[in-house]
Amino acid sequence: MPIESPATRCAWCSSDPLYQHYHDTEWGVPEYDPQALFEKLLLDGFQAGLSWLTILKKREHYRRVYRGFDPVFMAAQTDADLQVLLTDPGIVRNRLKVAAARQNARAWLQLAGREDPAAWLWQFVGGQPKINCFASLAEVPAQTAEAQAMSRALKQAGFSFVGPTICYAFMQATGMVMDHTLDCFQHAPLADAMAEDRAQCRHSE
Repeated sequence: MPIESPATRCAWCSSDPLYQHYHDTEWGVPEYDPQALFEKLLLDGFQAGLSWLTILKKREHYRRVYRGFDPVFMAAQTDADLQVLLTDPGIVRNRLKVAAARQNARAWLQLAGREDPAAWLWQFVGGQPKINCFASLAEVPAQTAEAQAMSRALKQAGFSFVGPTICYAFMQATGMVMDHTLDCFQHAPLADAMAEDRAQCRHSE
């Protein structure tokens, strides 16, 4: 659960306990597990045009209907299966997004058949988290050159709902970039942990 003592969080984080827990424990933490990366990539696509809190509240239901975001299961869904999903109030019932989830599962399996999808995604930040030091939310960009490059590559690989803004949100969520603002209580510990990891990597070379 979120820490109980008063803490300054990033300005985008509301007082909702679910949102605070996500901010405190997950957002900006480096994620290297391919399955978790696949899930977060799809969730960020589902968010397009909506609030992230809306998606957070639906995430557990998404996990149930997609069997833990199993790309094999999702890729095999029929058009009839998609029609059933469109009647489910527990998800975002947008026809394009539901179809994109199946398309992205198929693209993910093709990517995984060629190489490690986690390493492939992390290549856009050079394989290591980028630590930013923004003083306020106003300084945080909506997209970057790295996100634009990821977006182009994902589209070429057959993915959809992966525009540069979505890709940057994905990078933030998975800790590829660390965008907790300087006044946020999470900035210092995450930055220190990332710097230590980098030092250990250099030491082992």
